[in-house]
Amino acid sequence: MSGNVRSRLLDELSVVSRRYMAAYALFNQALADRLGLHPTDLQCLNLLVLEREPVTTGRVAELTGLTTGSATRLVDRLEKAGYVVRERDDADRRRVLVATVPERTAQFTRMWERLGGDWMPLFEDLADAELAVIVRHMRRTVEFGAEQAVRLREGRV
Repeated sequence: MSGNVRSRLLDELSVVSRRYMAAYALFNQALADRLGLHPTDLQCLNLLVLEREPVTTGRVAELTGLTTGSATRLVDRLEKAGYVVRERDDADRRRVLVATVPERTAQFTRMWERLGGDWMPLFEDLADAELAVIVRHMRRTVEFGAEQAVRLREGRV
């Protein structure tokens, strides 16, 4: 690939990436509004559902990149909304775990699956190798985004 073509593709990637992030942020806001949650709370709930097991508030802080104090307030809001409960760890009664409430998260999961199902046709015409590239890109983007969030929070920009 010539340098000129690559340069044009990288320029286009820069623009389309910003549009993609904006579209996802706006989608997230719309979904959060629909469920009566703050967008950050919605994504925390998403991460908690993906964890599949109850976690500590410290783990919530790790997952979200928030301070433990902010993570505690986020869990407070999710608990007040009925999406999570705090429970004692059976193995260590001093430890408190945050557990999702299946009846409440079912609504979130159903909506996510309905909306996600609408995305599947976007990938039907792609070969397995193309899907693998997208998956690899998404994994790298998740890691990169987390690193950049840390840089922003630490003022290293």
